[in-house]
Amino acid sequence: MSLKNVKHTLNNGANLPAIGLGTWLLKGKGVSKAMDMALEAGYRLFDTATMYDNEKDIGDALKELLPKHNLTREDVFITTKLYPSEQGEKAFDAIQESLRKLDSQYIDLYLIHWPGTYGVSSRSKQNAILRDQSWQQMVKAVNMGLIKNIGVSNYTVKHLKELLNNNHGIKPVVNQVEWHPYCHQKELYDFCKAEGIQLQAYQSLGGEGQGSLLNNSQIKKIAEKLGKTVAQILLRWSIQQDVAIIPKSKTKERIISNMELDFTIPEEDMKILFGFIQQKFDWDPETIL
Repeated sequence: MSLKNVKHTLNNGANLPAIGLGTWLLKGKGVSKAMDMALEAGYRLFDTATMYDNEKDIGDALKELLPKHNLTREDVFITTKLYPSEQGEKAFDAIQESLRKLDSQYIDLYLIHWPGTYGVSSRSKQNAILRDQSWQQMVKAVNMGLIKNIGVSNYTVKHLKELLNNNHGIKPVVNQVEWHPYCHQKELYDFCKAEGIQLQAYQSLGGEGQGSLLNNSQIKKIAEKLGKTVAQILLRWSIQQDVAIIPKSKTKERIISNMELDFTIPEEDMKILFGFIQQKFDWDPETIL
């Protein structure tokens, strides 16, 4: 079994594919090429963000590729995210701009990319005000049919509690966070489980230019024992926790391999994967008030 048809039911009843293609650093023809291979392999979720500067590339690729693969817009799931400099009342204009670039009538999942705002001190209470204004604009877009689902990215338990206390009628369905054997938080995991917020991992393989996970000797031993690649072990580790994944790849072999996760990592090996010293490869939201 591959992850082709595996989905997570969100707290609003919608379905989120368990695996999607991440598109960070993919641009131009590289976007279309990767999406073509991914659609052929059975991927239906594509993750982007205003920050990635490739929303238009994705929109252009879908116009070409959906007919090629005998699919419609409704067959794919597009996630994009609010640029941190556009927090607050500007969020609605940002949503409309993303829709224009994607050349779509709606966005399947829209996330606040970062709990802070560029240009605002991380310790300023203004961050909370701007987050709340952003969420209000996202709720407005949902009510107008421009967005199907809304959530957050890089939110800590503190940020999530704040949002749940003042969500303007719509709870977040997803929290997309850095999540891999070097970076996982039990408190955040347990809180999201209890609140019905789906965790989605980014940088599952360690991130661009970070080879320490893929070259870890203990993870390599587990992969050899199970007859899998190191990447498959890292991805299965998240899936085995019911954490959704969005690995990026530009090669057909890896795009297919990343979906073939029909195996179980034994408990003794899961303990090894949970036991590494923790470190983050990306930004740290704990610094944001």
